[in-house]
Amino acid sequence: MTTQQLTPYPRQQLAAQPIGYWTGAAHREVVGRIRKELATESLTQPHWWILNHVAASPAHWTRAELTAKLTRYDDQGIDFTEVFADLAARGWTTEDTAGALTLTEAGDAGRIRAKERNLRAHEQTHAGITEDEYVATLDVLRRVIANLGGDSDLPE
Repeated sequence: MTTQQLTPYPRQQLAAQPIGYWTGAAHREVVGRIRKELATESLTQPHWWILNHVAASPAHWTRAELTAKLTRYDDQGIDFTEVFADLAARGWTTEDTAGALTLTEAGDAGRIRAKERNLRAHEQTHAGITEDEYVATLDVLRRVIANLGGDSDLPE
């Protein structure tokens, strides 16, 4: 995998750049790439979130519990009712009498295929970036968020 060469700029010029622009641009690129990978399975990010939560804790989550937990991460106004219905219609999830969700073999296979695609996106995102650089970047972003009164804890 090749990485694009960055145009070198003087430190002062970079230090004067608006962080809102760069965090927004990074968000659009990273999330856009993830969404593109998920779309190959006709999945949205909420599909992905649900599949991973249910896989991690079979027969633990109900639709209502997952909707309450995951809605805060959705920036597209996704109707979670439709996402749950789609996963059930695909035969990827089942519910017990209490409404607890479990993945079927087909659902787990779909989750694994999507995971493999997302790992390729993750590798491309991290190309040419050391672990130390990545961690430092996250620490800076967490500090920016905390400075503005936001939640800088790791997502659940």
